[in-house]
Amino acid sequence: MSQIKKITCSALFLAIGFVLPFFTGQIPQIGSMLLPMHIPVFLCGLICGGPYGLVIGLILPVLRSMIFGMPPMFPTAVAMAFELATYGFVIGMVYSHAKWQCIKQLYIALLISMVAGRLVWAAVTCILVGLSNVNAMMLINGALVSAVPGIVVQLILIPLIMVTLDKAKVIPFKKSYTETKECIQ
Repeated sequence: MSQIKKITCSALFLAIGFVLPFFTGQIPQIGSMLLPMHIPVFLCGLICGGPYGLVIGLILPVLRSMIFGMPPMFPTAVAMAFELATYGFVIGMVYSHAKWQCIKQLYIALLISMVAGRLVWAAVTCILVGLSNVNAMMLINGALVSAVPGIVVQLILIPLIMVTLDKAKVIPFKKSYTETKECIQ
């Protein structure tokens, strides 16, 4: 994919990241559970590459906070910026360096980036609010328990979108018939 296409797609993912939270933002508890800004960042990292995913992930929550006031800038948007930047970069790098780009590798990259992003979010949150104000249960609840619905949506929707793009030959998986057998095993 050319650099112009990557920049254009990145801008599209940034726009999607601005719009998706409006669908869930009417009820803040649902919006924070479904993680609508995460999906375009993951897709940007997968389709455009890690560096593009990093940039979109870094600017999306901060810019959205500056324009719309949501999420709140401190500490939420700042911590999310580091988390989403990690998601976009890690998923792009892991997936692009995989021997085959297939559904199995997609799930591996997605899971690795989810863990990395959550760890970064926890570390940045501790730094921003101070270790004395954060206990382990708050971090576990914020990183995992309250985000389970969003994680499930991501594990279903992102591979579904990528498979659809593959079948439409828009963004094909890099595999041949013989490689498919090895990728699945």
